[in-house]
Amino acid sequence: MTTELTTMTRPTALAEHNHGAAEFAGLVSMGDQLRRTGFLPSHIRDGVSFAAIVLMGRELGMGTMAACRKLQVIKGTVTERADSQLARFKSAGGRAEFKELSETRAVLTLRHPNGDQHTETFTIEDAKRAGLASNDNYAKHPKAMLRSRAITAGLKSIGWEGAVGIYDPDEITETESRPAAVDCGRSPATAVESKTTAQSPALSANDPVANARLAVQRTNSLELLAALRDRVNQRHREGTFTEPQRNELVHLIDTKCEWLESEPEDNGQEFTHEAAQHEVQA
Repeated sequence: MTTELTTMTRPTALAEHNHGAAEFAGLVSMGDQLRRTGFLPSHIRDGVSFAAIVLMGRELGMGTMAACRKLQVIKGTVTERADSQLARFKSAGGRAEFKELSETRAVLTLRHPNGDQHTETFTIEDAKRAGLASNDNYAKHPKAMLRSRAITAGLKSIGWEGAVGIYDPDEITETESRPAAVDCGRSPATAVESKTTAQSPALSANDPVANARLAVQRTNSLELLAALRDRVNQRHREGTFTEPQRNELVHLIDTKCEWLESEPEDNGQEFTHEAAQHEVQA
C-alpha cells in the first residue's frame, strides 16, 4: 500500500513543482522585459522583484499591473498604499467612515466584517511626537498623510487579517530635509567634499560596507549622493571594497537618486529600499 501511494503521489508533486518553477521563470522574464521598456515603477529593479510582487499581489486578489502600482516587497514584507488597503477592507465586507478629516486631525470609524467596531484617531500632534511632521509630505499634504496613518493604524487595531504585516509607504519616511536636486552622477567629489563630511555619515574603518549603506539611507541630497558615489569608487580603487561590494553600494546610491528625482506626486508613494529595510527590522 505504501509503495502504491508513493508511486501515485510523486509524479503529481513533481508536476506541480515543475509548473510553479516554470511560472516563476516566466514572470521573471516578463519583469526583465518590462523593466527595460520603462513601464515598471523604479522600485522594481529586476525580474525577480517583479515576480515576487506579482505573486504576492495574487494572494491579495490584485492583477499584475495593479500589484506593481500598489505593492513593494522588502525582505518578504509587503507595503501597500493606505487607500488600497481600505478598498480591500471594504471589498471584504468592512465599513469605514471618516468622522473628521482635516489638516490637523483624522478620525476614522471602522466596522469589521465580523461586526467589531473601532474608532482610530491620528492627529498632527501624533505625527510630531513620531518625528513625522517635519517630513516634506506632512508639510505639503497634511490631510492626506493623517488620513493614511488613520487607515493603516485603524485596520491593524481592529484586527483585520488583510492588514497583518502590511505597511503604507508613507509609514516609512525619512525626516531629513530634501535640498534642491542637482546632476546626480556628474558632480565631482572635490566640489562637495566639505559639505559631505559635515552632513553625511563618514565611512569608518570598522565596517565600511555597513557604514556606506547607512550613509545612503541618511543622505537626502543628490549632490551628497554623487560625492558618496565617488568616495565608494575611490575606496574600491584603494582595495577597501571588493567589486561585488562596490557594485552593491553604487546600485543603492543610484536607486536612492532615482527616488529623489521622481515626480513630486510619486515621492509619497515610493521610498528607499534602505529606509524600508530599517522599518522592517525595527
